[in-house]
Amino acid sequence: MLKSFAVRNFQSFHEQVQISLELNKHTPDDNRAFQTSSGSKLTKALAVIGPNASGKTTLIKSLAFLDWFIRQSFQSKVDALIPLNSHFSASNEASEFEIEFEMDGKDWRYRLIASEKRVYSEHLYCKLTRAYSYVFTREWNPCAKNYEIKQNQFGFLQKEAERVRENASLLSTAAQYQVPLALTICSMQVFTNLHVMGRHHIDDWQIFGASALYSKNDHLRLAMTKLLRGWDLGLSDIRIERQTVTHPNGEKEDIYIPFGIHKVDSIEHSIMLKQESSGTQAAYLLLSRLLPVLTYGGIAVIDELEAGLHPHILVPILDLFFSPETNPHNAQIIFTCHSIEVLSLLHKAQVVLVEKDGNCQSNAWRLDEVKGIRADDNLYAKYMGGSYGAIPQI
Repeated sequence: MLKSFAVRNFQSFHEQVQISLELNKHTPDDNRAFQTSSGSKLTKALAVIGPNASGKTTLIKSLAFLDWFIRQSFQSKVDALIPLNSHFSASNEASEFEIEFEMDGKDWRYRLIASEKRVYSEHLYCKLTRAYSYVFTREWNPCAKNYEIKQNQFGFLQKEAERVRENASLLSTAAQYQVPLALTICSMQVFTNLHVMGRHHIDDWQIFGASALYSKNDHLRLAMTKLLRGWDLGLSDIRIERQTVTHPNGEKEDIYIPFGIHKVDSIEHSIMLKQESSGTQAAYLLLSRLLPVLTYGGIAVIDELEAGLHPHILVPILDLFFSPETNPHNAQIIFTCHSIEVLSLLHKAQVVLVEKDGNCQSNAWRLDEVKGIRADDNLYAKYMGGSYGAIPQI
């Protein structure tokens, strides 16, 4: 369960920005939030809005990067660069990241300082009493050209830990050696439509990947089909066929091809999903990223949640997270959005505004940090009127 995240000197963000998902006592007690076992009140949804090119995608991409780095960076090639770009005014400085999360009833904090060439600092802390204590610290020694690593009941053999690569996280490395805590953290569910260059766009391989997920998890396929039927897309069912293809090098691979089923006068008509509307394809792909975290718990980090969809579909999508029936494990969703109508669906503490200044530096702040906002304000009308900033100057 994510409690906060911070980023500095990452692409358009030069100065540090910290975003909290923790809510105060003044926020409504409804299904849009939940209470953790440690007593924290966290939001289930966080919307990031602002003008085009303001840095919205970059802000949430920091989470997608951390998810990849923490869990999967060990799989990179030995000499691969870390996919990091600093702000152009500080290109010689490293980027900094921090997240706070709750796991197994305890608060954790992870900090990372890195450039595309190497990790300079990596720390994991756990809050056992009132203060955080380190689980491990990793610091680059420029003179010795190696890492100084300290552990406090992390459980990673020191000689193996000190061999960690410059382009990999200590957590993902420790997970390869079956360190229990590293395995637990690396198993946390984060689903996103972002990669190092930005948002994944709909293509055949994205659809095939989603179809493979549905085919191997029939309960997810049934849930997806039920939702698509209810969203007035003209579908009565989705069926998935497995086919074997042979690549030019002779290797064979199974791919999963989805078909939309339309029933007219009791007669079924089958159409390949790639021939359906872009909105149907977008909804099919989006649900492949939302349903797993709703089913098992975790975080969905989605850029342009409404892309290709009618704005009215935002309501049932967010309701999936707000309803205890469809979100029994209190999964969270963090998303960017251009449909400003979302302001009428969320509390002011569940909205982050992003704006870029004349020096091409992005800044972000939670809407409830703006002075003078009343609980009964019409957030949509005030935002459209420019009262909160983060609106295009056209």
